[in-house]
Amino acid sequence: MGAFEIVLLPCLADNYSVLLHDPASSETAAIDAPHAATIRAALDARNWRLNHLFITHHHTDHTAGIAELKGHYGSSVTGPEAEADRIPGLTRGVTEATRLEFAGHPIRALETPGHTLGHVTYYMPEDGLVFTGDTLFSLGCGRIFEGDPRMMWTSISKIAALPGDTRIYCGHEYTLGNARFAMNVEPENDALKARVAEVQALRAAGEPTVPTTLDLEKATNPFLRPDSRMIRARLGLGGAPDWEVFARLRQLKNKA
Repeated sequence: MGAFEIVLLPCLADNYSVLLHDPASSETAAIDAPHAATIRAALDARNWRLNHLFITHHHTDHTAGIAELKGHYGSSVTGPEAEADRIPGLTRGVTEATRLEFAGHPIRALETPGHTLGHVTYYMPEDGLVFTGDTLFSLGCGRIFEGDPRMMWTSISKIAALPGDTRIYCGHEYTLGNARFAMNVEPENDALKARVAEVQALRAAGEPTVPTTLDLEKATNPFLRPDSRMIRARLGLGGAPDWEVFARLRQLKNKA
């Protein structure tokens, strides 16, 4: 199997959809559907037809384009079984036990609740790709709307257990704001300082900060670093379990 063509597609104010195209089979998939017109324009410009939609969770800024895209292309729509009643046009509900593939490439659906109770993350092990929706962001993580901090930490830990060179595509361009918070809680982190400078340069040039890699996130993203002595000392949580440090970080970020 050859490599995919991957298109990171900005939608709405700060959302991302991702197009995957397999040249051998001409199959095309999209991760999430924030805005149908944007996705259709990108497909038409490349003469691609959308065969599959993979939806991470039910929030409207990830699902608003489903009806138009499915109606125009006849696309299949895969998403979390736990949110089947909240995702319009869903044709296949998935859990971690579901066998998935795209153009012959295996996909693992990781159940990653917290942001929403049914959120799923799509991991393509043979391609080193993971699509994290609103669970894990570049230098950040999603707000906890429907779950609780311990649940969200368990979900993020699933992603953290993937190979370090896995490329992470998340659902929003939030990195610059996340970088400011990260520097407040771990300003001594030299890898983070270098990352912030890179992020500032990319955004100043109008470039995306996505994808990132898991190794880079583990070195710089405070929500993957609850074992950091510097973070623990700053929060006064030296002996606390990791999930409690994570919970305090998320609480502080909510107020930032």
